[in-house]
Amino acid sequence: MDNIAGSKSSLTWAVHISVALLVLLWIFPTVGLLVSSFRTADQISASGWWNSMFPAEQNLVIRAKAPEAQLREGDLWVIEGNLFEQEGIEDASISSWGTSSKDISAYAAGEEGSFRSGESVTLDALGNYRITSPEEMSGKRGKRLFMTAQTPPDFTTENYGTVLFSGSGQDNMASAFFNTFTVTIPATIIPVLVAAFAAYALAWMDFPGRALLIAAVVALLVVPLQLALIPLLKLHLDIGIGKGYLGVWLAHTGFGMPLAIYLLRNYMVGLPRDIIENARVDGATEFQIFTKIILPLSFPALASFAIFQFLWTWNDLLVAKVFLIDSTGQTTVMTNQIVELLGTRGGNWEILATAGFISMAVPLIVFFSMQRYLVRGLLAGSVK
Repeated sequence: MDNIAGSKSSLTWAVHISVALLVLLWIFPTVGLLVSSFRTADQISASGWWNSMFPAEQNLVIRAKAPEAQLREGDLWVIEGNLFEQEGIEDASISSWGTSSKDISAYAAGEEGSFRSGESVTLDALGNYRITSPEEMSGKRGKRLFMTAQTPPDFTTENYGTVLFSGSGQDNMASAFFNTFTVTIPATIIPVLVAAFAAYALAWMDFPGRALLIAAVVALLVVPLQLALIPLLKLHLDIGIGKGYLGVWLAHTGFGMPLAIYLLRNYMVGLPRDIIENARVDGATEFQIFTKIILPLSFPALASFAIFQFLWTWNDLLVAKVFLIDSTGQTTVMTNQIVELLGTRGGNWEILATAGFISMAVPLIVFFSMQRYLVRGLLAGSVK
């Protein structure tokens, strides 16, 4: 019965379940990255993103006021204050605390403890502390207090401000973000334009060797990218374009050209021949036919390749590493900058999460805004 026209296959539910699982497998890490991008470093280190809406238990180290804030009360010198107010933390609660990093749970909230230097200290659950000493306290910095506290959920947009608008902090991530656009936009537009001309010639113009050129384009599709990196880099260095944007634009153009020509030619071949012939009879030149007829009709194929080229270029690390050789970091792209953060400053998880989500969000916006053209462009020429 499964083969009867109009009946549903028994595998329909299996397909639906499989698709749902794939969607969930993609959504969960994406949502986790989004949530983490709005959390502080302390919150990320204290709990997973799935607990972001609940209070988290974390270990804090906060300094009390400096000795210059002490006051004389009878025979004692006293320093009083609130640790949470000093750090701008709201609605937190201390369960245990200590005066040494070796034992951060030496005392319960409200109990009296002491420092190695002899001062007595009391810390309650709300963060109020009182340090007393029979002798005047000295020093330039306040005493450190270690505590285990329940802190409320804390979200911030400062991570995005640091990544997008901080020109000098956090290893210049903002500059890397805009450098990626500088690389990606020309590296997407140039191969689309050049490949469109070549595809039209291979599809609708008769000239000797056309079949060989088509075969060469298909053969270039299987050439590994890594095979051409070193020879191409040597060529770029010899002609003086191996350390800047021009070199990486041409590299991405060359590596993307075979697929672009192949995809666009397959689409253009499937266009109605009558339209082309009527235009030639009416006296239209090849350039006029290309610009006024072929390009408007080929927009789905152009858009589908532009999506792929944008995604490949935006997420590229290898070509950027090879062709953007800059010791000053002025041309560093986001993928390389994220790798640098992971390698040298892996503790900045909030910055890494924000940079990672921005790096992923831009291609997603491009994909979903143009995805209706993707399937139409990819399937063009596959059936007649």
